[in-house]
Amino acid sequence: MHLLIIEDDLDLGRSLQQALKAEGQSSEWRRRAADAPMHFEAADYDCVLLDLTLPDGFGLDLLTKWRRAGHTVPVIVITARESLEERLAGLDGGADDFIIKPFAMPELMSRIRAVVRRYAQQASEVWQLGDLRIEPRAHAVSLAGEALDLSPREFQLLLELARDSSSVVSKGQLSQRLAPLGEGVEFGALEVHVSNLRRKIGAQRIRTVRGVGYQLVPC
Repeated sequence: MHLLIIEDDLDLGRSLQQALKAEGQSSEWRRRAADAPMHFEAADYDCVLLDLTLPDGFGLDLLTKWRRAGHTVPVIVITARESLEERLAGLDGGADDFIIKPFAMPELMSRIRAVVRRYAQQASEVWQLGDLRIEPRAHAVSLAGEALDLSPREFQLLLELARDSSSVVSKGQLSQRLAPLGEGVEFGALEVHVSNLRRKIGAQRIRTVRGVGYQLVPC
């Protein structure tokens, strides 16, 4: 997963990035509302961690702008405020979850997994798409009960396609998602990864939309 952190506290921001890295996740960190992206692609981030109180504004204003712009990325609000009114305002404003400071990192990681799972329309830690079974935390995949041996890149590619199997994911989005902090994976290399993944899970499970990208088809 690749997350966006918007948090002005230096110690907490560093701790969040370290905790995510320990879980094998990548992240980008911004400390001000002005530095947060106003527009982004649906596949740019799996989740946003958003502090309510920022040096140059209010986190809920930022959230409202995102939702009005049509951005559906899961957002977990981080706040030191415990009032019911604050939580209700955040949820009504489009937040997917709340966590109150101070919090335990394992709880935050669990909440991240939960909102990402709901976004992918999966009811549990095990994602089931037809007879294809994906376990994101365990980095395990099985087909019709038989374990598959996927490379880390193939697993990441499969997970990106599975996040929204109802949509076609463009090559550009996949390229960037496979290397979120770099320049992206070259299209030629991406096509090789797709070909290798097709060979392992079945060619019919990955549909090519010419000139656009790929779609995972549950079978």
